[in-house]
Parts: sequence; C-alpha cells; structure tokens
Amino acid sequence: MDETEGGTAADIFAEMLKMQSEAARAVLATTIPDERAVAEWGETAGQLQKMWLDFHVPAEQDVDAPVPLFADPAQWMGLMQAWYQQMPYLDVQRQQALWNEGIALWEDILAQYGIGQDGTGEALAEPHLPRTDRRFADPAWREQPVYALIHQTYLLFADRLQEMVGEVGGIDEAERDQLRFALRNVLDAMSPSNFPLTNPVVLERTLDTHGANLVKGMERLAADLERGQLTHTDSSKFKLGENIACTPGKVVHETPLYQLIQYSPATDEVAAVPVVIFPPWINRFYILDLNPKKSFVKWAVEQGLTVFVVSWRSADESMADVTWDDYVRAQIDAIDHIRERLGVPSVHAIGYCVAGTTLAATLAVLARRGQADKVRSTTFFTAQVDFERAGELKHFVDETQLALIKQASQGGFLDGRYMAATFNLLRGSDLIWNYVVNHYLLGEDYPAFDLLHWNGDVTNLPSKWHSAYLRDLYRDNKLVQPDALSADGTPIDLTLIKTPAYIQAGREDHIAPPDSVWKLTTTLAGPVRFVLAGSGHIAGVVNPPAARKYQYWTNEKQAASLEDFLAGSTEHPGSWWTDWIAWLATLDGERVKATGKRKPGGRGDKVIEDAPGRYVAMR
Repeated sequence: MDETEGGTAADIFAEMLKMQSEAARAVLATTIPDERAVAEWGETAGQLQKMWLDFHVPAEQDVDAPVPLFADPAQWMGLMQAWYQQMPYLDVQRQQALWNEGIALWEDILAQYGIGQDGTGEALAEPHLPRTDRRFADPAWREQPVYALIHQTYLLFADRLQEMVGEVGGIDEAERDQLRFALRNVLDAMSPSNFPLTNPVVLERTLDTHGANLVKGMERLAADLERGQLTHTDSSKFKLGENIACTPGKVVHETPLYQLIQYSPATDEVAAVPVVIFPPWINRFYILDLNPKKSFVKWAVEQGLTVFVVSWRSADESMADVTWDDYVRAQIDAIDHIRERLGVPSVHAIGYCVAGTTLAATLAVLARRGQADKVRSTTFFTAQVDFERAGELKHFVDETQLALIKQASQGGFLDGRYMAATFNLLRGSDLIWNYVVNHYLLGEDYPAFDLLHWNGDVTNLPSKWHSAYLRDLYRDNKLVQPDALSADGTPIDLTLIKTPAYIQAGREDHIAPPDSVWKLTTTLAGPVRFVLAGSGHIAGVVNPPAARKYQYWTNEKQAASLEDFLAGSTEHPGSWWTDWIAWLATLDGERVKATGKRKPGGRGDKVIEDAPGRYVAMR
C-alpha cells in the first residue's frame, strides 16, 4: 500500500487514539479539584496501588509500576493494532478497502458534528451514526465526536473482520466456525467500552467519585480472582429453602449420586401417574424451582400432579469413577423407586438438557430390556441426541480442548467453575464484559437476581463421565448410531423408543440449538409433539404462564424439517407450559386422592429430610 495515501488501515486507530487522548486530557485539565478532592484522589490512588501490589506484583517487580486500570490506552491500541496486522486474511487490497471505508466514516461523522476539512461546519442537532450496539447506548458515546469516532470505528472494524472470516480459503466449515468464535471473543475483549480511558461513562463516573468506583472495582476483581469465578449477582440475598428452592416437599430416597425429592400436593386429588424430573447435573436442580412465581415445580404441583425431582450430588474425589452408566442407572433407580413407593406401573419422565440426552439413552435401555412400559410418557427440555449441529460448544471438543479438560480435572472431577467460564464465554459480551464494565469499572452494586445466583451456583462434574460425553457424543456423535454405545451393559438404539414424547426447544437457544433439538423428532419411533418456545436455554423453559412473556409455536401437521415446521406453525402468546399440561392430560385422565404416600412425610412415611435437601448445598 502506498504510505502517501494515508498509511495502513491501522493508522486510523492511531489517529483515533490521539484525538481521544487529547480530549480526555482536556476534560481533566478543565476539572479543577479543590483541596478536599485532591486528598480524596490521593487516597484513591494509594488504595489502588496497595491493592495491586498486595495481590499481583511479585517482590522483584518494580513497585512503581502503574495500576493497569489507569494504563495508557495506547497500550490497548498497540495490542489491537498488532493483532490486526497479523490477521492472515487481511491482504493489501483488504487493508486499502478498510482504510477507505474508515476515512469515509470519519468524514461523515465529523461533518455531522460540524467539523469540516477547513475546521468549520454546522453540527446536526442529533447525529445519525451508522451502527448501533447496546454497549454504546449511553448518550455519552454520542455527545462528543471523539467518542463517536472511537466506537463507530471499532464497530466498523469488528463487522468487516467478521465478514472476512467467511472468505478465508483452505479451511473446512468446522474450522471456519472455530475461527469465527475465536474472533468474536477477541473483538468482545477489545471493545473500547472495556477500558476506562476509552469509555466516557467510566471517565465521568471516575471524575464524579474521585476514583472510588475504581477502588471498589479493584476490590471486586481481587475477590473474584481469589474465588476463581466472575460474580454476577449479590448471592447474599438468597437462601436455599427460604426464597429459592422453597416449594414444600421431602427427600424420600437417597443414593451416593442423587437425592429424590417428592413435593407435597396442593390439590385434594392428583393425576394417577406421577411426574419425575431429571434436571442437568451441570447446574443445580432449582432452576425449575427458583421462586414461587417462576417455579415450574410449584406450578406443576398446583395443576394436580405428583412431582418428584432428582437433586444430583456435586462431584468430589469419591465420584472419580462415575461414568454415564451410573447416571442411566440412577434414572432407572429413581423411576423404580417412585413406582414402588406409590404403587403405580409407570411415570411421566422429564429430562432437561444433558439429563434429557441421558433420559433418551435410559428409554432405549428399558426398551431393549422389554421394560418400556415403566415410562408412560417422556418430555425433553432443550435436549439433544444428534450432535451434528450442536452449536458453539463443539468448539471445545477437539483434541487440544479435551487434553486441557483432562489436565484441569484434579482428583477425578472437573471443577464447576471451568464449565461456568465456558458457558460465559459463549456469550462473552453479555456474561463477561458487561459485568466487568458495570461492576469493576463503574462500581455499580450487584443486582439481587435469582437466575444469576443459580447460574453461579456451580457443580463439579465427574471427569470420566465428562470426557466420555464430549468425546462420544459431541465429537463422534455416537448416540444416534444404533448400538454404537451401551449403558449398564445394554446396547443403545434410540429407534426402539416408542414412548409418547413431548419435545421443547428454544428458538434462541445457543447451547442446544433448535435445529439440533429438532432431530429428536426424526430419531424416536413413537408419537411426538414438538413445540418451539420463544427465548433460549433457560428463559425459554422457565416461563410461567402468569408472566405472559414470550410465545411458542405449534404445528399439528407432520413436518420434514424445522423450517417446514415453522412455515406451517401457529404462534401462541405466553407460556408453552399450558400446552404441555393439556398434552399430558390426553394420555391419562385418571385421578386419585392425594393421601397416603402422595403426601410425603405423613403418618408412617419415613423420609430423610425436608426439601431441598443436603445435596443441593454441596460444593
């Protein structure tokens, strides 16, 4: 590229930095602090320096090193520019095109702010910037041209790089998806919103509080580094059994792997066939019992169902040899215990996410053994059995990632914080950097949000099971290959399953994508009802009717694909829960009195402890 035409495209960022730095210095220069403010700034600087030295700086390092929160943004820009120049798919023509587009963008924005080439012009009352992003929604990003240039240039840069991934040659689609995923996370991390001196909202807050926001942020950063997990909410506001996981019930059965909770009836009569819910053991079961207004468990009990939930134990060294077979055996054990306890021939079984995947294997085992009638119906919440289109989690199943997981597994189990970080990375802008800005940089108080509390209440995973699951299902996709896998000594063939099935998927689910969940409909041999819910992996499931949120789609005709399903579907406002309970009623209408062991802990009924039990509190 001809340097006389403006240099490389990266020069645009150097100019951007220069203008931003000059503007920041001008703001600081016109803010004359009084004596008290000077003292407060001095105290703030001392606190930050001490915290940084105490927590991070080795003894031999220069103790006068600046606190990174106040680092010159040139360091950030230098890293950004170096990374940009090393991108293998940015040839000279691409750099020239991006340079030209950047210049046009700058000229347009500066003109809107009344800054012409001759230094004069008429500013628009309300600039119309070409790109929007909620990270830059605060008016401060538009009030000064320098910050408009910063975030608009970043968004242009990000858009063009993401587009270029689709044009990279010599790689397959899986590698392209991995590159796209990695690029998105790098770009999220490089956003100017994440750095104090390139974020006008943080600068304003710092000036207003004399740096107290950054002191608070450093304290939180140090605490999170100590615990090895990003804080999302004020967990002190939640207590198991009081304001979360508080639906009344008893633990009626226990093994080293799980506790079985039976909930107390809320109606005089209940459906004869009980319901057992198998939640994923990657998180705590109470996602389905967050609080009385959101609780699927409480709602189901109020509909006249006898509800059981499995509470899985968080793995420790005693579970080093636990495999997938143990979870299949546990599901069969829970089904058999309920049948014996209530004297019923069958149960309605629900499996959520990975527990739904395992439930499919359990049903195949029962079918092969001639015991399929133990389960009257099965419901799958966002569960996959065919992992061909399993979404972005497939980026973590190549040999390098599997080796890292094995290395991270100490004592025979994988620390749940690893999985939490992985899921956060899938939505880094929302689940990582948004919290860095709000709580580390702005110093805002953490919200008291039960869903975020649950999300951070991690569970450990048996390492043998976890590695085999990623390898056999996500990587090799063996579950849909008849008899390629076995459980408890029985080969698994999902095509043997004739149990009536209700399959729920989330339209915006990034963990179990809807087109992946859809494949269940073409795998099972029995009657299937598929429902697509609005929202994603959690909110798409936890959507009580009273909330009147989202929507769901049904299609009474047979469809060959998810696209065909949607083309002929009917949209319904609100929660799919009402559709599910109506479907369940079509299978069995018999009702019985809610007496005897239908009321756990009654006269003559020996139980272990009150719900939610001990296992849910184990770390």
